[in-house]
Parts: sequence; C-alpha cells; structure tokens
Amino acid sequence: MKIYNTLTRQKEDFEPISGKKVNMYACGITVSGEAHIGHAYQALIYDIIRKFLNKVGYDVTYARNYTDVDDKIIAKSKETGIPADRYAAMMIKKIDEQMARFEVGEPDIWLKATENIDNIIDFTQKLIDGGHAYATPDGSVYYSVESFGGYGCLSNRKIDDMLDGVRIENDESKNSPLDFALWKAAKEGEIYWDSPWGKGRPGWHIECSAMNRVAFGEQIDIHGGGRDLIFPHHENEIAQSEALTGKRFVKYWIHNGLIKVNGQKMSKSLGNSLLLADILDKYSNDAVKFALLSTSYRNDINITDALFPEAEKQVGAFYKTIFDAETSGILQDETENTDVDKLFNDAMGDDFNTALALSHLFGLFKQVKAYLSAKDGKALSLVKKIKNAYSLLGLFKQPAAEYLKLHAVKEEAPAEVVALAEKMQAARAVKDYATADALRAEISQMGYTVRNTPNGYELDKKN
Repeated sequence: MKIYNTLTRQKEDFEPISGKKVNMYACGITVSGEAHIGHAYQALIYDIIRKFLNKVGYDVTYARNYTDVDDKIIAKSKETGIPADRYAAMMIKKIDEQMARFEVGEPDIWLKATENIDNIIDFTQKLIDGGHAYATPDGSVYYSVESFGGYGCLSNRKIDDMLDGVRIENDESKNSPLDFALWKAAKEGEIYWDSPWGKGRPGWHIECSAMNRVAFGEQIDIHGGGRDLIFPHHENEIAQSEALTGKRFVKYWIHNGLIKVNGQKMSKSLGNSLLLADILDKYSNDAVKFALLSTSYRNDINITDALFPEAEKQVGAFYKTIFDAETSGILQDETENTDVDKLFNDAMGDDFNTALALSHLFGLFKQVKAYLSAKDGKALSLVKKIKNAYSLLGLFKQPAAEYLKLHAVKEEAPAEVVALAEKMQAARAVKDYATADALRAEISQMGYTVRNTPNGYELDKKN
C-alpha cells in the first residue's frame, strides 16, 4: 500500500509507527458558518481513508477537531449578538446534522478547542520554558520561528523567503514578523480564559498541536487537511510539536485538493460558496459523492453547472442496472468470478485512488448488462459484489427502486421524437386516432413510448 507524503513529496510504502495500529488526525471545520461543499469533501475523503485502512487490516483511531473559537467566530458573535460560545455550539449542531445527512462517518474522537484550554496553556508554557516562545507586555504569547531549525520543511520554504506570501500580524511587540500567536490577549468584549499571561484565548495553530498531544501523545501516523493548510498552519504545527518533544511529529502528511466553482476558487468574498444543505436539496448523496470522488483527492475539483447533474444521470444509469438485475427473476448464479474487491482494493491501495476505482464501474456494469441480456444469473451475483465493495465510498447503499423514484434523471428525447409526439397529441385532440396511432408506431420504432398523463404526455425511452 502506498501513500503520497507531502513531507517527502513522493509516494511511500505505508508502514505505521506501531505495527497495524494507526493514529490519524484531520483538521476539521472552523464553525463560523454552515458547512459548504469544501467542508463536506474534506470530511468525506478522510472518512473514506479511515474506512479503507480498517478494511485492509489496520486498527485505525481517527480524531477530528472543531475550531470553536477564533477571530471569525468572534466577528459573527458581534454581528449576531449571540455570545461566541453559544454561536459556535449552534453551528456545530447544524454542521453535525448536515454531515449526518451526507452520510459521513463520525470520527472515533471529537476534539474542540474550547474543551482543551488547559492543555493549550500547558503546551504554550512548555514552549516558553524551552526557549521557543515568549510573552509580550499585553499578555499575548508568540512562537519564535527562528528558534526551530526545521521550519519550512513541509512547505519547502526558507525563512528568508517567507515574508512574501504570508500575512504578517501588525504587532510591534513581536521579535520577528514571522512569529505567530500561541495565545492572544483578549480585546474588550471578546470571549476569554484566564492564563498565566492574562485574559485571552488560543491562537489557531496551537490548538491542533495540543489536541493531537492529548489524543495520541507525541507522534501520529497520519495528519490530513486541505492543501491550503500546508502553510502556515501545518508548518506551524510541526514547529510547535517537534520543538516540544524533539521527535518527528507526523509520519505521513496527506493533503486534499481544493474546490473551485466554474474555475474560480470558492470563497465567501467571491460569493460562490456552495452550501452543503443546498446541494443535498437538489442531488442525491450518491451523485454528489460520485462527482467529488471522480477526481484524485490530491487534485482540485472544478464544480461546473453540469457536474452534479451529469453525475446524477450516470449514477441513475447504474441504479437502473442494479434494479433490473434485482427484479429480473433470474436465479442467482454464484459462479460469477470477477474479483471486484481486488479491483477496488488495488485502486484504493495506490494512494486512495477513488477516480480509478470509479472508472472500473463502467466495465463492471457493462458486464452486468451482458449477463442480463443472456438471462444469466451471474448478473445478480456481480451486482452484489459491486454494492459490497463500493459501499465504502458511500455508493449504492439505497434500495434501487427508492433511488430511481426520488432521483432518476429522465433522458430528454431527441427533437424529432418530440415533434412526432406533438403531432400525435394534435391528432388525438381532433379525434384523428388513425393518424395518432400511426405516429405512435413511428415513435416506437425510434425507441420511445408515449404515455398520456393528466398534465399532457411523457416520453420514455425503451430498455
């Protein structure tokens, strides 16, 4: 099994620190608003990685966090008049409901910044004691970047070049512009906790280092997150954790690509954020997952207007084949010998290649259709293997009849067929049934049937 490691910039054989035991952490959501499609994608990817590792024999403990105090949450608190802690709790509840609706598995360990304040303070004090951090007169604490010789190892940057492309906080009390906050002194009206340096709250970067230490100790096997977190967030996590312990913090760094909308980076400032709830109101879980997983997790995903509709159409075709097999009445033939599980595992074992795994579905369902045409019971056996393997990606878990009733996308008939149907309806309206019947027969020869309804007619493609 191979995993692409951002730290070494290459695929590596996966060898956990302690045998088959895997400790895995993924940065979660800052709860300043509702879940959008980027949040859902990241949660889906790391849930799938956890499930696949479990499937192939590893004992995975998966931790994930919520950042429930930061500048954005405080700004929302001021905007809404809801205290920051209550606002964060309200958003977490809503996000949890949306993720459950998307059918993303819960981590084994949930971590929240506000539930780890004492751990964060302890971690920060130890960095001060070790000469890696310092307190300022106003009660803030900063990490001294120049105190850690390995800074820049993950992002492949050099300290001398880092002033370009990083936002520097305007604080004259810092020793260096690159130093980052471990503890922020409270401003008037902000949420705060007491600390040895005064009233304040954690900086963002220290939260994940401290929570990792609580959950797993000094080292973990896998740390995941979006590619936008490589610098400075994950770089700073390494600096904090390794300065404290003197040990390599993470063995495998995994980063997923970002979401773009019609070629532009998704962001609130551009007004193109796609809320998860809105997407799930329009499309099935299967279609959204199929669309997202059809690209390698390390690449960006461009959400065009056609992405989810096309995915729904394709997933609908797969479900129709499943329905046909399950309702064919043909007795199952257990001698079907396609090793679907091996195809799936081989794809996923090469850096969790969901795109390759999904590409196999086209050939597999083509074989199912061939069995059905021959009235061969191997069709049902192959469908069962497909459903069993691909349920790990969240696909084909819904009863086929139910999916088709709720989500099937009707294929539009060609314009010439529609024109004949319109003529047929006109003939019926004047009771010219001979002409109507002739037109119906012509439509049938073109592969369609006409069904009259109280609201007019519908064209259905023949199987």
